Amino acid sequence: MSNRRTFIKQTFLGSVSLLGAAALNPISAAILKKNHTKITILHTNDVHSHIDPFPANDPKYPNLGGVARRAGLIDKIRTEEKNVLLFDAGDIFQGTPYFNKYGGELEFKLMSLMKYDAATIGNHDFDNGIDGFHKMLPHANFPFVNVNYDFSNTILKDKILPYKVIEKDDVKIGVFGIGVELEGLVDKKSYKETIYLNPINKANETANHLKNNEKCHLIICLSHLGYAYKTNKVSDLVLAKENEYIDLIIGGHTHTFLDKPTTVRNKKNKITLINQVGWAGINLGRIDFFIDVKNEAYFFSSESIKIKREKKS
Repeated sequence: MSNRRTFIKQTFLGSVSLLGAAALNPISAAILKKNHTKITILHTNDVHSHIDPFPANDPKYPNLGGVARRAGLIDKIRTEEKNVLLFDAGDIFQGTPYFNKYGGELEFKLMSLMKYDAATIGNHDFDNGIDGFHKMLPHANFPFVNVNYDFSNTILKDKILPYKVIEKDDVKIGVFGIGVELEGLVDKKSYKETIYLNPINKANETANHLKNNEKCHLIICLSHLGYAYKTNKVSDLVLAKENEYIDLIIGGHTHTFLDKPTTVRNKKNKITLINQVGWAGINLGRIDFFIDVKNEAYFFSSESIKIKREKKS
């Protein structure tokens, strides 16, 4: 079912810099003592209504992807791990006839069955207009989070959360969302009176609240900004450098395939991770955090798990 590339490193939530984090040596069994709580983060991005696997004759992605296979893998991981969270970084809609026929209903129902914990909004999630997105929300048994789209004068007012705090054992995880600028990318008629706010300012404001007021031990940003650009456009790399409290950015929009997370030193000289797993549900991202709440330290390991047909024995 999966082709795994594993990346295991050590880092700290405290004031230790990237180079000072024990040279990021691999985790050993001795390190993972009882005072570490394991949190498993699974994630997708830019699935674009790809319900079925790619056909066997596809020139790029033969037999890859498929919701049923992803669901089976997620269920398997949940039987193996105690504290599992599942997130999506946007662009759930648009890309196959399923969206044209059902308008996103099928996508939201399947994500609900897979028990997603939260998702953010991508630009293509406005492709049936803000009214079309709103119409589909009753089929989503999970929250959408975003802090830099002001929906006050739209039908989505009070329908989108700024953030969500989740507790797993002794660990508090804060999750919020950030979206790409819609002007020039999406027809104004589709997003109507949605106001775009500065993503770096809103991300820092929200992460500061999650860290210092909500007392979160792990802060995750679901971003649909895009991994990187050659221009000065705001991206995940820029946000990672300009933030203070984000531990992990789960990215989308640019369909970037990362075999392992990018590590960036933020404004406090701590580490912010960025991960993105391509598009179309080809991969499932996995990051395991081993968190020591008392000493505010963590270790992490990561995998990009390719979703493919399991070979018959």
